[in-house]
Amino acid sequence: MKFIFIFITLLALTLFSCQNSTDKEKENLAAEPETEAVSISAERINNNFWNRLAKLKGKSFQGEVLEAPEGDDFRGKKLVMHVLDVKKDTIYIPFNVGDNLSRTWILTKTDKGIQLKHDHRKVDGSEDEVTMYGGVTPNTGFDGLAMFPADQETVDLLPGTATNLWWITVDEKQFTYNLRRIGSPVKFSIGFDLESPIDTPQPSWGWENYVVE
Repeated sequence: MKFIFIFITLLALTLFSCQNSTDKEKENLAAEPETEAVSISAERINNNFWNRLAKLKGKSFQGEVLEAPEGDDFRGKKLVMHVLDVKKDTIYIPFNVGDNLSRTWILTKTDKGIQLKHDHRKVDGSEDEVTMYGGVTPNTGFDGLAMFPADQETVDLLPGTATNLWWITVDEKQFTYNLRRIGSPVKFSIGFDLESPIDTPQPSWGWENYVVE
């Protein structure tokens, strides 16, 4: 009788140990997808594309309208981009349209990809009512091209932008900034000649005191 009692006790302990191990294995399996997701996110940064932009630090270039609707406000204006600064995770590119110095493109490395935001300021340097719209690259894109579908923040600010797609191209000769609203025939594209740098323009509104390290 004593032998049977000992046998049952040992059997119960064995079953409990197996169950405990199984639970731990389930917990480990459940944690694996999160680890994989972090790894995938880190790989969404196309460093070759980023480095092409980084090489332009401090330089300015004149652009021209490649494609835009008739009567677009950018036509006939002097278009200038200035790669103001390049930090580890951020690139600042003021974009001037004639005497309008309200625009700055800001590209940032995030855990989801490269983010493009449009910083708009008033003459006094304060934020415009419509500012910081843009999107994040959904994939690595190519060494010379990155796409930025409108993010939720942008759609909340401007509901009509739900199908907006911005993209930037850059190679040895040209930088282009582009916008297309999916489902619409309208396309906007500006090209900048990277082979002919120009003098540094006036700082964008609100950026007059920015110091490049």
